[in-house]
Amino acid sequence: MAPSQKMTEYERKRLENIKRNEEMLAAFKVHSHLSDLSAATAAAKCPRVQKKSFKLSPMKKPKNEAPTVLRRSLRTLGMPPDASTAGGLGHDFVESKIGNKHEQEDSLSKLLSEAVPITMKDAYQGVSTGSNEQLIENIKSLSRKPKLDEKGNQDPNFCDLEKMTRPSCSVDIDSLRLEPENIARVVPGRILSVKFFPTTEMRMVVVGSKFGNIGFWNADAKVDGEGIYVYQPHSGPVSGIVIEPFTKSKMITSCYDGFIKLMDIEKELFDSIYSSDYPIYAICQSPGNMNSIYYTEGRGDLGIWDLRAGKSSSSWNLHGERINSIDFNSENTNNMATSSTDKTVCIWDMRNAGSKKLKPLRTIHHKKSVHSAYFSRSGRLLASTSFDDKIGLSSGANYEDVYMIHHDNQTGRWISSFRGIWGWDDSYIFIGNMRRGLDVVSTGEKQILTTLRNKHMSAIQCRFDAHPYNVGMLAGATSGGQVYLWTS
Repeated sequence: MAPSQKMTEYERKRLENIKRNEEMLAAFKVHSHLSDLSAATAAAKCPRVQKKSFKLSPMKKPKNEAPTVLRRSLRTLGMPPDASTAGGLGHDFVESKIGNKHEQEDSLSKLLSEAVPITMKDAYQGVSTGSNEQLIENIKSLSRKPKLDEKGNQDPNFCDLEKMTRPSCSVDIDSLRLEPENIARVVPGRILSVKFFPTTEMRMVVVGSKFGNIGFWNADAKVDGEGIYVYQPHSGPVSGIVIEPFTKSKMITSCYDGFIKLMDIEKELFDSIYSSDYPIYAICQSPGNMNSIYYTEGRGDLGIWDLRAGKSSSSWNLHGERINSIDFNSENTNNMATSSTDKTVCIWDMRNAGSKKLKPLRTIHHKKSVHSAYFSRSGRLLASTSFDDKIGLSSGANYEDVYMIHHDNQTGRWISSFRGIWGWDDSYIFIGNMRRGLDVVSTGEKQILTTLRNKHMSAIQCRFDAHPYNVGMLAGATSGGQVYLWTS
């Protein structure tokens, strides 16, 4: 009970203190002053609320009481048309231009999804049709010129012509240089395929982009900004480019959209020659048969398209996964090499193409996906590039000797995979570098000999092509649509 009584006394004392404080406040009239202050504060706040309300709801302006004017056409009034607008709206009517452009884009998109011919004029993505006509005329002039040997005599044999006109295949690596005028942004987006036009009369590079564009760059154009011609014959990534060496007026392209298309300069058309339900990953022509196109589609399938008959003559399933590249041995045109995502490179004897199931002559194994496999100029070596950070170098009578050269091939998702290519002999392999360089691999030393760099390089080169006739001329393409033209 003692604690309870102590609390009671404490509480009684507390109440007495409260009562005494209230008496003191009443003596000084504190409560009345607080009431007056609250009333004044409330009165002061009222105008602010009204002022804010006035700003949110401003007074509406009186309507214009001008009489409504009825618009009547000149025809209903019996008057002749205005001469200034009789010819239609002027060139400053931008809205009509934008509308027409959108209509053209929608029309082109419909054409790209169907196996129908597309005129080069409709596929052209430039600012004027003049450039389209200029490219057509330039290529036609190349096709009309006869093929001459080193003595000036016409020679119908392209292979003999190639051997007679090609200079010494030796190249001084230190002489390779990149000049600022030899750099151009050719197409929008990532470049997946690049090819030199097979002529010495004009430095022309053709590229295919991720968005279905085909870009032509005439590096000999004298005026800055000219010499670039962009078309869109495809709706997806362009996976391959083949230019017919005989006429130069026909070019074949393949795409992930399942179409193989023929660009015919004489007809000024992009025509669909083959369509598939599966992506087309690579195309190639055999040096011994220019009337057929070899293509890969789907999950490891290889097909042969007969250009004259207009149909597929043969097809096989060669790999367990997609085939990324096809290449033929230039000396033994019966031998074909394929690289695949199934981690293998296979060499095939196409003399057995009549059988239902082909068996590889040799299988080369990597630890990860293989992006490419290309024969050297002599056909004695085979270079394969894999995601396992290796460049495979195969030699021997049956390519049984395989040496793996370390190289960083981890390009990531935003850069096209590296593909090592041969130069102008069996000495060097050229491949991109993740530090914005050009790696030169020596086949004799079996290692990276040197890395070429240049202050004008602003992006990583991922795809390359060596000019078939101009030794020392190399085209490197980037994932930003640029092309670097190396010369010696």
